[in-house]
Amino acid sequence: MAEITASMVKELRERTDAPMMDCKKALTEAEGDMTRAEEILRVRFGNKASKAAGRVAAEGTVGVAISADGKSGAMIEVNSETDFCAKNEDFLKFVSELATIVSSSNAADIEAVAKLPMRGATVEETRAQLVGKIGENITPRRFVRPTVQGKLASYIHGSKIGVLVDLVGGDDALAKDLAMHIAAAKPKSLDASGIDASLIEAERRVAIEKAKEAGKPEAMLEKIADGTVQKFLKEVTLLSQIFVKDDKLTIEQLLKSKGASVASFTMYTVGEGIEKVVVDYAAEVAAAAKV
Repeated sequence: MAEITASMVKELRERTDAPMMDCKKALTEAEGDMTRAEEILRVRFGNKASKAAGRVAAEGTVGVAISADGKSGAMIEVNSETDFCAKNEDFLKFVSELATIVSSSNAADIEAVAKLPMRGATVEETRAQLVGKIGENITPRRFVRPTVQGKLASYIHGSKIGVLVDLVGGDDALAKDLAMHIAAAKPKSLDASGIDASLIEAERRVAIEKAKEAGKPEAMLEKIADGTVQKFLKEVTLLSQIFVKDDKLTIEQLLKSKGASVASFTMYTVGEGIEKVVVDYAAEVAAAAKV
């Protein structure tokens, strides 16, 4: 039996917002497996226990650069320690320039981006100079530079959510609507083929366990699970989602009506998946006073 520590209980509590004792029971039942414990809590408390999946836990901004003809472009996320830095004029200028540099480069990863030329130096050297000027750590985190089949369009919401869409056919108005829809509805992929099998299996397991707890007959469990998975796929795949501006249309129907299709899309949420360190200054001062 794996030891269930206070820090493990605290982490699961932060991930799910479930009561502390329920977190401990779930970890015990899952023998310390954090992912399995989260699934157990989802069975008990519903989707509320999945809130950590979309939690934003770092600062920064998203930058986008698209060529005049829409045939090339890039989107990049750059992180900072505080929102104050993320609004700094020099920081925003750095992100904007970096997006333009990446869009016209052949860099394969973020390490290669650091070596690209920028302001008579390299990106890394320019970044280091900016860190010295602002006094915060600044880190380019990830980027996308798609091979464009149609025409690129973008949408930035409050500098924290960035969307890049490759639309084949249609017009600029449709492209803008799609980009804004993606920012609002947050699809995980274009269609079901892009959803990780492990996510589907997790939905199936949770559905079966919830059905069992509700006393549903064994013979119905698979049918219930199939229905839950289909509902999940409709919610997280772009083509199946209901258009945010017209609840009588799915995105697939909207595209068909315009003779258009989406070749690809990417959405970045600043800090997604990064755990932000929360400093308890009062505790630090109290501890220092005891020294």
